[in-house]
Amino acid sequence: MKRLLLIGLSLSLGACQMVGPDYQVPEDAAVQRSDLNGALRQDADSVVSAPVPEDWWQLYQDPRLNQLVRQALASNSELRVAAANIAKARAQLEVAESQGGFGGSGKLAAQRLQESGEAFLQPEKVPVANIGEAIISASYQFDLWGTFKRGTEAAQANADAVQAAADTARITLVADVVKAYTQVCSANEELHIARQSLDLQQQGVQLTQRLRDAGRGDETQVTRSQTQLKSLSAELPRFQAERETGLYTLAALLAKPVEQLPAGTADCAELPHLAQLIPVGDGAALLKRRPDVRQAERQLAAATASIGVATGALYPNISIGAQVGTIGILDNLGEPSTNRWGFGPLVSWTIPTNGTRARIREAEASTQAALAHFDGVVLNAIRETQTRLAQYSALLDRRDALAEAERSAQQAAEQTHRYFQAGRESFLADLQATRTYTDMRGQLAAANSQVAMGQISVFLALGGGWKDPAGK
Repeated sequence: MKRLLLIGLSLSLGACQMVGPDYQVPEDAAVQRSDLNGALRQDADSVVSAPVPEDWWQLYQDPRLNQLVRQALASNSELRVAAANIAKARAQLEVAESQGGFGGSGKLAAQRLQESGEAFLQPEKVPVANIGEAIISASYQFDLWGTFKRGTEAAQANADAVQAAADTARITLVADVVKAYTQVCSANEELHIARQSLDLQQQGVQLTQRLRDAGRGDETQVTRSQTQLKSLSAELPRFQAERETGLYTLAALLAKPVEQLPAGTADCAELPHLAQLIPVGDGAALLKRRPDVRQAERQLAAATASIGVATGALYPNISIGAQVGTIGILDNLGEPSTNRWGFGPLVSWTIPTNGTRARIREAEASTQAALAHFDGVVLNAIRETQTRLAQYSALLDRRDALAEAERSAQQAAEQTHRYFQAGRESFLADLQATRTYTDMRGQLAAANSQVAMGQISVFLALGGGWKDPAGK
């Protein structure tokens, strides 16, 4: 008995070896490169290096938009899937944490038994008897090689990756809500301008018809004017369809009918306006903030831990246990003649000839693939952010140029109208100048919509400002 106790004690004291590599981000990983961490351009006049806020959509200061986002975060079906995946990953972590250590079992049975005589080395038949059994067992399995700990590490890293995936779903959902709302507002605004332009063109058609009837024009001018009218009319369904598409998208994101969207959503005719420069932070903060980068890093950690799990199969399982119970004829249960107990170590070892080493190589290859994927995600995050910022800067330049053209068209229209009132210009010239100004308003409205969409794409590329749940 003393020897058994000494063996168990020595085994527990010797439990200091950990199979498999300890995880750390490789030094040659893309995320460790200082030249990439500082690669985020901030030389554009439209951005500032302030931290990205968690609730970036509130920078628009639009109460209706805030309400839409809150409702989407509370009821979206994709987020329900993400929440279920998180619960599943946490349960898997609890399973991993419960491996090894103390365990216990109990057994209670009774049966009418005809035992074999030869089982007791007797040629005669053994009498039929009522046999009972009551046994309680307890054991402690040692994690001498750290196999169970590596399994827990893998499960924890996987749970963190699932959490990061849920953050990605939230970020994407918020961006989709803001995009759909912007689409509705933009379509309404452009539809309003298009109808004004259509009214002006209708007046032009009527004027050319009167001039023709008065002998001061010809049929070609009337036909050309009517063609322009029909062309403008053909644009109206496009804006109406864009408005309906935005509304249906919002309804799907919020999981409710269009009629139950917040009041005024369908009639929004003013784009969400960002009253400040876009805060982008720096490159290092970007890589820590983006959930897809966190997800890829946690997947690498899980793959690294799986090497230890696979390596642990090379070593024996060692546990120590105790058992107490009673077994025998039912009437005699509990008497000294039927009682039994035991205590001692148990060593079980499956000789690694069944592909164990191949599974280790498989885990190592999976880790290399996870590292390559991690590098790819980091590089894509930087590329995507730089591209979105460059595109946004170009959209601002185009919008500013169209704004100048719109102001010039407005001045020309106002001047022509004054000349018409003074009798120095014809009504047709006044009408054409006003129509040109209206057309420029339509182009500027479309450019403003593109700028708003560009802003949303920048915030999405920046990771939306969601904090790392692990607080890293």
